[in-house]
Amino acid sequence: MVKLTNEQRSKNMRSVKCKDTSIERLLGRSLFKKGVRYRKNDKKIFGKPDFVLRKYKIAIFCDGDFWHGNNWNIRKNDHKTNVQFWIEKIERNMERDKLVNEHLTSSGWSVLRFWGSEIKKNLEHCLEVILKKMEEKEDRKSTRLNSSHRSLS
Repeated sequence: MVKLTNEQRSKNMRSVKCKDTSIERLLGRSLFKKGVRYRKNDKKIFGKPDFVLRKYKIAIFCDGDFWHGNNWNIRKNDHKTNVQFWIEKIERNMERDKLVNEHLTSSGWSVLRFWGSEIKKNLEHCLEVILKKMEEKEDRKSTRLNSSHRSLS
């Protein structure tokens, strides 16, 4: 493991961006190639999802493994410096993710969360999940429309 000075680590951490990450770009390009049109980081939607499919009420989040606590029970003890800070920060992120999921779900949204490692290793599976959810929403919508037409007759 490479030891970084405080200055080097500070510089690295400052360069971490919360928007337009490599995993977001990878998933976004693939969605676009499949013909899926989306909004990015929509501030009008609670939690500001990475991708929003308004027509289907689907919110998609691309969660970085480190920042959102993937395998947290195992990885929790990986931190060597400033341990308490990192544990609190990542657990706050995990708690916020739960709150966002609950809020969006109670508002009728479907929430899809993908780990960064999952997007990198199995992008096709992530796309399948998204496309399947879109189909489900489309089917429900057409079923509701058909039943409302019948009741009007």
